[in-house]
This record gives sequence, structure tokens and C-alpha cells, in this order.
Amino acid sequence: MNYTRFLNRLSLARKPSPIRILTAILNESSAEMISMAGGMPNTQTFPIMEASFKLRDGTVLELDQKIMNKGLQYAPTPGLPDLVTWIEGLQSRVHNPPTYNDKSHPGKMECLVTCGSQDGLCKAFEALVSEGDNVLLEHPTYSGTLAIVGPMAANLIPVNSDSQGLDPSHLRKTLSRWSPSDFSRSGSGAPKILYCIPNGGNPTGTSLNLERKKEIYKIAQEYDLLILEDDPYFYIQFTKPYIPSLLSMDVDGRVLRFDSMSKLLSSGMRIGVLTGPKPIVDRVNLHMQCSVMHASGLSKVFLIKLFEHWGHDGFLEHAEKTATFYETKRDLCLKSAEKHLKGLAEWSVPTGGMFLWLKLNVKDTKKMIEVKARANNVLFVPGSAFMIDQSQPCSHIRASYSTATPEEMDLAFKRLADLIREEVKESD
Repeated sequence: MNYTRFLNRLSLARKPSPIRILTAILNESSAEMISMAGGMPNTQTFPIMEASFKLRDGTVLELDQKIMNKGLQYAPTPGLPDLVTWIEGLQSRVHNPPTYNDKSHPGKMECLVTCGSQDGLCKAFEALVSEGDNVLLEHPTYSGTLAIVGPMAANLIPVNSDSQGLDPSHLRKTLSRWSPSDFSRSGSGAPKILYCIPNGGNPTGTSLNLERKKEIYKIAQEYDLLILEDDPYFYIQFTKPYIPSLLSMDVDGRVLRFDSMSKLLSSGMRIGVLTGPKPIVDRVNLHMQCSVMHASGLSKVFLIKLFEHWGHDGFLEHAEKTATFYETKRDLCLKSAEKHLKGLAEWSVPTGGMFLWLKLNVKDTKKMIEVKARANNVLFVPGSAFMIDQSQPCSHIRASYSTATPEEMDLAFKRLADLIREEVKESD
């Protein structure tokens, strides 16, 4: 693959930071190395020496002064080596990417620890998109992604999703306006990237099955697309075994995968993982070098200690418990929706994640949700927030069942039902 074709002028112009290179060298050097190079503060001035944290099962894990100093000091941009190695092992075990450890492959798999998956996603778009580019987005789509690409002056092209996730037939139809040869010709206007949320979609709660993923990857090969696989809900799938990821079938090195620790461990830790072809990941790395420099050191040493205690088996066991927790929450949400909204709204059963996507018997939900629902002490998100053209009327809303109690969900949907009836009455 010609990775230069995907990168924009700004990204291609980025150069490694000499100071960041020194930090990486020092981190990998022996104890005998004397450094008078980097501007690292002296750890003796740090007021924090040690810490401990207690897990829900009662286990107490200790962070001694040595590991605390690692967490409190500047670190290599890709992440502390112990953490990166552990994550690479997890990606190998769960996804087994064809390019893992294939040093001869031009798109060899690389991992980068980011400041949450949103940060990695933002920097990837900023490396790949230029003004006037045509960008393919699963639609409806994550509002955070729209916030990233909206101001880039690109042409956002919707690819429809349905109750089974992104529709490959609509993707092919959308791409049919170009010929395959256009995708290798500069200035043709052919799209270069496809963004999708394959599991527990935000906002739809839908997931791609294996057949659709294979078809999407095949289309990406035909049209030489780079796939941005935004998958924070991969481990919150409600069916087992896990549906294989797009990364798992990536023989070409054309998938950029975004994982998040927010939904499994802590949203406040701000730790995500970007996995993908080295030439692209390296460009995001260079962007981080001149912006955040690296993700939170304290968060990383916290995870190192936790992952050492758990191992990959313990992590996967925790992930399965988390998925079961949210599946129970989903079932309670559906029960309340059936009780109060039958005949007033339509919905599909979420196959993962934290969201129920509802189509109400209302032409446009924006004012009803943002004004009337709020006045009645209930919050949802109007569907227009997830649409490329947010000025158009939208009948959908997104409801999250992640934190509300069964009683709260029941009351929220009762209030929503009253608002729908009132809205329908006013429009008659």
C-alpha cells in the first residue's frame, strides 16, 4: 500500500522531536547511562512517593517509589514499554492481526497509547483529511467524530446503517460514482477513508456480523480505502464468542483500530490504544510528540500494576462481567420502553454497548428533547446530534441505559411517552 497517498501535507511535514527521541533512548538505556541531555525534573522534588489502590474484590496493589517515579516522569510517546508490550500481547491474542510481528510487511502492526481513544481518533483524522476531501462516515454516527471532522472543510459522505450496522450494499452504491482506478489517481476526488463503529454502535447500539465485516473489507480492498475501526464497545458485545474485528482480517495493513479503556476500567484515566499500520501510527506518534507528548504517566503505571495482577485472562474475565452487567441494564431498559413507548416509538434490540436508538412518532425531536424534556427533568440526546446535516428534522433520540436505575428508566420513559402524546396532539 502507498501510505503516503492517505496522509495530508501537514502530517507528512511532521518531524521527530529531538527531545522526545532522547526520552525514548534514556528509557531504554542501562542504569550506567549518564544523561545531561533532557530537561527532566528531578524526581526528588516530586511530593508523591508511593500509592496503593484497592480493587473491588478487596485486593490491594502497591505502587512503590520506583514505579511511581516512572509514572511521574516524562515517558516515551508510544507508552511505557511494559504497557505497550502487554497491549500488543492482548491485541495478538484477541484479534491476531495478520501483520503482527511481520517485520517485512510495509503495514506491520504497531500500537500507540493515546489520551483516550477520542484523542487518537482526532489526531488520525487530522493526519488523513485535507480541505475538500470526500470522507465516508457510517450514518448516523458518533457526535464526537462529527465534532472532529465538521470544521475540516471536508465533504462528509453518509454511508447508511441499519439494524445490523453499516450497510455494505450502500457503501458499494456510494462508491460507484468513482471507478476503482480513480482511487489511485491524485485529484480524482475519490474517498480515501471509511469511518465506522462496528460494535454496539453509538448511537444505534447495532453491531456488524462477520459476513458484513468481510464484505466491507473486500470493498475497501477494491477501492483502496483506509478503514477507521472505532471500537470502544468491542468487549461489550452481548453475544459470544466475540465477532472478529476488521483488524483481525487485515492482510493489507489498511485498518486503523481505536480501543478504549474508558468503558471497561475508567473513563477519567484517559487511556486509549491506536493499533494499525506502522507508517500511519508513526505519523500520529509525531503529532503526539508536539502536542500532549504522551498519555498520563500515573494512569499508565496504574494499568501496568493492574494488568500484571490480572494477566490477559483476568482482563478478559473482567470484560465479560462488564458486558453481562450492561446486557442486564439493556434488558431492563427494553422492558421499560415496551411498557411505556409501545405504539409511540420504534426501536431495535441493541447487540452491544450502552445505547437504545428510538424513532419517535414525532417529526423532529430536537426542541421536544432539549427544551420540554429538560423542563420535565429527563434528558436524552436528540437524533440530529448524530447526523451530518443537523439542520434537518430528525425523529430519533438516543437513550443511554448505562447509569440509570430500573426505577429511573421507567420514570424517564413514562415522561417521554407523555411528551410524545402532547407533541402528537399539538401537530394534529
